[in-house]
Amino acid sequence: MSEIVVKQTRSLIGQSEANRKVVKALGLRRIGHSKNHKDNNCIRGMINKVKHLVSYELKG
Repeated sequence: MSEIVVKQTRSLIGQSEANRKVVKALGLRRIGHSKNHKDNNCIRGMINKVKHLVSYELKG
């Protein structure tokens, strides 16, 4: 199964509480922090919610 590498690229300062919760649920803690996740619809939906704060790439 393929993976998605998600990396936080922008700060959460000034963002809504919903965006903060999504980034926290993705396991990201600070700018530059990255996390591997299995590629599924749930993770893709979360990335889509905060696509202005994170970058991602598909692996394998």
